[in-house]
Amino acid sequence: MEKSLSQRGKTSRRRAPATGRRDRRRGPARPTRERVISAAFATFRDRGFSGASTLEIATRAKVSKRELYALFDDKQAMLVACIVARAARMREPLQSPTPQNRDQLEANLTALGTALVRGTCDPDVLAVYRLAIAESEAAPGIARTLDTAGRQTNRAAVVKMVEAAQARGILRPGDAAAMAEVFFGALWNDLLVRLLLRVAEAPSAKEAERRARAAAELFLSVYA
Repeated sequence: MEKSLSQRGKTSRRRAPATGRRDRRRGPARPTRERVISAAFATFRDRGFSGASTLEIATRAKVSKRELYALFDDKQAMLVACIVARAARMREPLQSPTPQNRDQLEANLTALGTALVRGTCDPDVLAVYRLAIAESEAAPGIARTLDTAGRQTNRAAVVKMVEAAQARGILRPGDAAAMAEVFFGALWNDLLVRLLLRVAEAPSAKEAERRARAAAELFLSVYA
């Protein structure tokens, strides 16, 4: 009996390092808030806002409902957090150096436009737009958050770029916000509406860049 116990102890000690190696390969666990936002986004996308339950979100995130409500007051707060997190991720490529000449401004506008088209045309982002539209009467705060965190913030980035170019004499004086709308009109045309209606396919990376370059060239032909 003593020998058997001793042998099991040795076996247990030999197996322990293997478990440690598997844990290191998995990497560190994601923070609870990040897991909840990811689970909530997937649930809203799959079930819709009304059909999503906090129980399913908690189950997907592997947290208790108590932990869930310690982070968010309700489902709408979770959806708002999903929108803000997704919008922040889309803005990451939009940080560009201040243009010093026309060529640099064209390159910046092209890069920014490409990032916006590719980010907005992502199926998950389009799903959030459709969700905001579907819930616009019952939960108007969702659409307002999407507009503030997405559309308005993206336009503010272009306005800032226009103002910087005006300060350096690259663009002629004028209402920077109105000028930015010209760029966005050329960039999108009716593409976003057609995507939301599912009557158009999302552009490829090459097509997104082509659209952005054409919009930048048109913008500069008018204002430079």
